Amino acid sequence: MNQPENVIEIRNLSKVYRDFWGRKKVQALKSLSLDVKKGEIFGLLGPNGSGKTTTMKLLLGLLFPTTGDVSMFGEPASNVEKNEKIGYLPEESYLYRFLNADETLDFYGRLFNISSDERKKRRDALIERVGLQHARKRQLKEYSKGMTRRIGLAQALINDPDLVLLDEPTSGLDPIGTRDMKDMILDLRDQGKTVVMCSHLLADVQDVCDRIAILYGGELKVMGRVDELLKSKEQEQILTSTLSDEALNEVKAVLVKHNAEFISADRPTATLEDLFLKTVQISQAQPGKRFVSADDKAESPLDNEEKPAT
Repeated sequence: MNQPENVIEIRNLSKVYRDFWGRKKVQALKSLSLDVKKGEIFGLLGPNGSGKTTTMKLLLGLLFPTTGDVSMFGEPASNVEKNEKIGYLPEESYLYRFLNADETLDFYGRLFNISSDERKKRRDALIERVGLQHARKRQLKEYSKGMTRRIGLAQALINDPDLVLLDEPTSGLDPIGTRDMKDMILDLRDQGKTVVMCSHLLADVQDVCDRIAILYGGELKVMGRVDELLKSKEQEQILTSTLSDEALNEVKAVLVKHNAEFISADRPTATLEDLFLKTVQISQAQPGKRFVSADDKAESPLDNEEKPAT
């Protein structure tokens, strides 16, 4: 079975920032080596200053490495022609604030020499995709941070890129916008595109990434598939329907018999994101529905998925 081709190959990459006199100021990356395969979502993680954005800029050819090699689509990163295949959403979107969404996408489409008819088709599809139909004629200076991230993603996709680079894509988004952004990222993978995203929001990365690399101090510390990295090798988890006290005691006795330590048994819990999104979903379908009783004992929306509307 053939291995997927590498869209990005980084070998022994180092980057040193120097001051005006050429003296070493900061070493942002130290001998970084990794591959990104075609059709996967790859996450670059790390605290601020770990080298994530520097890596992005090196991939785009906006910076030059001190040592090492970077290639994309089999070409050196310094080859600017490769950028026609790349979409980039920076951490801060530098867009023309006096343009509206239609004008912004039309402008960037012209930079890629896309025909007028094709620009209009892509512009309309992308504005609908990022949920800005209601604000497409408003100037970007009137946009919120979340709306700016949405039009920034649309701009990054106007050239129908094969590789999409996203730097903190969910920054400034509310929980609904964050879920929408993650769904759009997964959709890009389903279309066969390759996505590299930088983030320090671990829940976002866990939701969408196939593989991750964790950087710290400019060095690669961990790399692998998310499901394999998160799977505990020291414990087993068994999920059952509700047990009686008698049945639970029998299970404990079996574990003791096989020299296994019983640690805990509890009801499974969802995430706060699940609760928030379900609450919004039910509230939209049933505007008068509430989950707080007179005695302030809340009923969870997650327990009402199969119940008829009230």
